[in-house]
Order: sequence, then C-alpha cells, then structure tokens
Amino acid sequence: MTETTHNTATAERSDLLETLAKHRQFLRFTARDLSDEQAGQRTTASELCVGGLIKHVTSVERSWANFIEHGTSAMPDFSAMTEADFAKRADDFRMLPGETLAGVLAEYEKVAQRTDDLVAALPDLNVSHPLPKAPWFESSARWSARRTLLHIIAETAQHAGHADILRESLDGAKSMG
Repeated sequence: MTETTHNTATAERSDLLETLAKHRQFLRFTARDLSDEQAGQRTTASELCVGGLIKHVTSVERSWANFIEHGTSAMPDFSAMTEADFAKRADDFRMLPGETLAGVLAEYEKVAQRTDDLVAALPDLNVSHPLPKAPWFESSARWSARRTLLHIIAETAQHAGHADILRESLDGAKSMG
C-alpha cells in the first residue's frame, strides 16, 4: 500500500467514525435529563420510546459489527423466524421492567467502543460477506465492511430523528432548533 493510499484509507475511516459518533451523540442527547419512566414512555401513536430506540440502535450496531467481523454466521436467518421470534425482537424497542436509562446508555457506549475499535483495526474496508437470508435482501447480495458501516450510520441517524420527535412530544425538548 502506498503512503497516499494508506492516508486516503485512514481519512476514510476517520470520516466514517466521526460521522457515526456525531449521530450517536444526537441519539444520546435526546435522553438527557430523562427519568427511567420517561425514557420508557410512549409519546406518539407509535410503540416507540426514547430508551427503546437506544436499545434498538445498540442491538443493530452490535449485530452488524458482528457481521463485519464474522460474516453471515453472526446473523439470524430472518426468513426462518417465527412470529414469536419477531415479537421477542420487539423487546429491543421497549424499556423492560428492571431496565434503566443509565444501563441502556452504558451498553450503547460499550457497543459503540467495540465497533470503533473493530473499524480501526480492519485491514480492509472492502472485505465483504453475503447478506443473511431475509425477505428484504436480494438473495445474492453482499455487503462490504464499508457498506455495513454506512448502514449502521444510516440506522443511527434515522433513529436519532425518531427519538427527537418522541422527546419533543414528551416534554417539548428538542435536540436541535
């Protein structure tokens, strides 16, 4: 690898991780000063709550980081999941009895650090794996580590926006504006 290629790769990783960090911060910021009860409160017609969204983003990031590292074997076969399996996955979107916002945020921080360390250590962002079986993926599709990281960034940004709406509905607080 030439020095120019190495510097470009390093800059790309830096840009990707910086973008992810920014959207993680927006998501965490929506939870500022909330009690555990408020973090679990539904504030719209949706089943979503701020704490549940943070749990979901944590779960998604953990799963896709595992995919980057271990490939398809790290993911479930979504096409074989039952309604009961999907119902259990819905718990990722709720604060369950005994869960605290501090605990949810601590787990998110742990997963985020692992992802950052993984991306920094990857020898090549072009390494790719076939996607897991799922009705929403093409059967022959593959994602590179880069594409998977972009997906994590998109999920985080999308759900930070959802959390902002939920928070504003809860007590009028906004992340921006």
